[in-house]
Amino acid sequence: MSNIKEIPSKETYIVRQPVLRKGKSIESCIFEGDDLETTKHFGLFEDGSLIGIISLFQKINPIFAENNQAQIRGMAVLENHQKKGIGEALVKHCEKYCNANNVDLIWFNARTAAVGFYKKMNYEILGEAFDIKDVGEHYLMSKKI
Repeated sequence: MSNIKEIPSKETYIVRQPVLRKGKSIESCIFEGDDLETTKHFGLFEDGSLIGIISLFQKINPIFAENNQAQIRGMAVLENHQKKGIGEALVKHCEKYCNANNVDLIWFNARTAAVGFYKKMNYEILGEAFDIKDVGEHYLMSKKI
C-alpha cells in the first residue's frame, strides 16, 4: 500500500543522497529554492517508509512561452523499488497538482538515462544534450499540461 503526500525538503535527502548524489555530502542534496513557499516536495510512502521523492519548483524557463511553469527536480526512487511504476506515479501526481494550480507547462533537465522514461509519459526533448557539472549529461524536456 503506497501513498503520496507533501513532505518538508529535509525529508527528501534520505532518498536524494543514495540515488542522485551517491558518495557525495548531504549538503549536495540541498537544492536552491528548496525552502521557498512556492516549492512543493512530494514523497511516496510504502508501509510507512519513504521510497520515492519528487520536487516541484515554480520556475520560469525563458525558452518556453507559457506564463505559468513548473520545474521538476530531484525525482528519485530508492534502487530496490525502481521499475515498479513509482516514478510514474510521482510525475503524474505533479501533473495533477499543476493542473489544479493553473500551471501550463512542466519542464526539467533529465539525465540521459531517464529520457526514455519521460518520453513514455509524453515529455519532449528540446535541443541538444548538455553537461551539468559533477552530475553528467542531461536533456531539457517539457510537456504542456
